[in-house]
Amino acid sequence: MDTRRAAQRASATLGVVAAGLAARRAWNSAPLSLARMSGTSITAPDAVGWVTDFLNASYYARQPELRGVEDLRLAFAILTTRWHQLGHRRLHAPDVLAFHRAFFRDRIIDSAHTPRGMLDGEQLFAGAARLIGPWFEEAYRDDERRAHGIVFETVAARDAYKPEYRLRHARLGELTPPARDRKEQVWHTYKPVPIASAQRTLTALARPETWPDYGSDLGRFTAVRGSPGLAGQTFEIEIISALSPRTPAILRGYVTVTRFFTHADDPKDLERYAARLSELMVRYGRDEPPAYPPGCTPLAVICLDTHAGHFMGRARNRLLAYELGGQAYLRAAGTWDDMPVTLEQAYRSAGRKAQQAFWGDERPESSMLQQIALRTA
Repeated sequence: MDTRRAAQRASATLGVVAAGLAARRAWNSAPLSLARMSGTSITAPDAVGWVTDFLNASYYARQPELRGVEDLRLAFAILTTRWHQLGHRRLHAPDVLAFHRAFFRDRIIDSAHTPRGMLDGEQLFAGAARLIGPWFEEAYRDDERRAHGIVFETVAARDAYKPEYRLRHARLGELTPPARDRKEQVWHTYKPVPIASAQRTLTALARPETWPDYGSDLGRFTAVRGSPGLAGQTFEIEIISALSPRTPAILRGYVTVTRFFTHADDPKDLERYAARLSELMVRYGRDEPPAYPPGCTPLAVICLDTHAGHFMGRARNRLLAYELGGQAYLRAAGTWDDMPVTLEQAYRSAGRKAQQAFWGDERPESSMLQQIALRTA
């Protein structure tokens, strides 16, 4: 009997050791590495519940016909401005109390436009005035006092802000552009989106502090370096993946602009780049069209390379601008290494549609390119 118990204890001990080794391998595996990049750099894990509730009330849980992506950008601006107001410490669970005091009275109102528990733009501004200050709405509507997703009381306060504050709670790994042989990479070109003025759009995109203004309901870009201009700038990307209609989960990654030049910089160099990229896209993509259509005039390229830990793995995305038939367009063209099987399965089941919607043109509220076109029209 004692021998049997000893064997059982030994078996249990080996089981615990094996479980521990398995857990260590799992923690270092791609899916768990991905999980460690969930959330944002301005909110701590213990704030996920109330932050999700706030975003739901502002956008995701509202009836589609009653919501607007501008309200979602406003909600993010309130969260980010509060983070800035609190000295750039992450928002935690106790911070819900201040939000509750500021927005509760509007959330208990039940009307046809804003059912109980929801918040429209007017109510978001009213709550922000109580939470942050009476100057908030006027400053939000002032392009000079809205930058990096934050609303500043004065231009001087804007100038004193350092984008690197977001990196206090972030790990910025090495650059990870695609590394496999080209035929082993995935090549994909998204549908182009017409823009009203290439000059206005490219001038706006050259200012990294404006990129949160183009956020969609699937994600946004926020600069994390104080260096002026777009070349060499690093962005924190927050991709919003809805686990269910009322549970938007935020996944974080980082990309750096490794190449940015326009037709005005060197038209011949851009033409050579456009021809080469289009050739590679057709050769290695699966029934992919040229990145720059035949007969177009290339206007610009912005290359965004991932950093280690990015949810897309080793990848490079490109924002391309061109003119064809008197109309200017923006489009995205991506290249990435095939992912590990577990990540590839997750990407195919959920990420592909979100990726296409974020860079495509089907749903304006989800497409960053559509939001850029609307904001720079």
